[in-house]
Amino acid sequence: MPADRGTVEAANHDPLTFEVQGGLRVSARLELPAGARACYVLAHGAGVGMEHPFMSAAARELGALGIATLRYQFPYMERRSRRPDPPALCHATVRAAVAQAARLAPALPLFAGGRSFGGRMTSQAQALDPLPGVRGLAFLGFPLHPAGKPGDSRAQHLADVRIPMLFVQGTRDALAERGLLEALMVRLGARASSSLIEDADHSFHVPARTGKDSQVRSELLRAVARWMESLL
Repeated sequence: MPADRGTVEAANHDPLTFEVQGGLRVSARLELPAGARACYVLAHGAGVGMEHPFMSAAARELGALGIATLRYQFPYMERRSRRPDPPALCHATVRAAVAQAARLAPALPLFAGGRSFGGRMTSQAQALDPLPGVRGLAFLGFPLHPAGKPGDSRAQHLADVRIPMLFVQGTRDALAERGLLEALMVRLGARASSSLIEDADHSFHVPARTGKDSQVRSELLRAVARWMESLL
């Protein structure tokens, strides 16, 4: 069921906060377009917050495609630290963000995931204890391994994720060697889909000779929207 317009007008202007645990609160921003068909709980990458240009543009462009977003801060980013929080606190933040999205857009099907680190924290939370109401996870550059150290230990928990997953990856992603990604898709089977962005790196930058970053971003967000639509 699409969101009603009255909710939309109240939702898109002011940042909000929600509680993670024990009085700890983090910032968030809801983009809820008229006629939205789903809501994507969108976590940021390790080194940038929810107001990074990529995150803001992704929320805006997904809104134009009929997908609402709730993007939010992890506590370490809220306090402007460079050191990510322990996984348990990140998982609690993901869980609280999903609950907040369900409260703010109760009529919309939920999806979750995000950029790099944020997507990985979301998948770990889902693997440990399914996120209520979440129909699928969309990863925008899943970090399979550190740069220059190919491996797939960071993906082992995905075997415990029992909902559909979409991996949007650049073919030049130094944190997801293509052969390892393809092998992971085989192991995960029908639960996993991938959308490969030619010539894009982990940040979805492309060489100037092959296109523009804005075009790449639009391509990957359309892939996300189509995948969500397929699950509705």
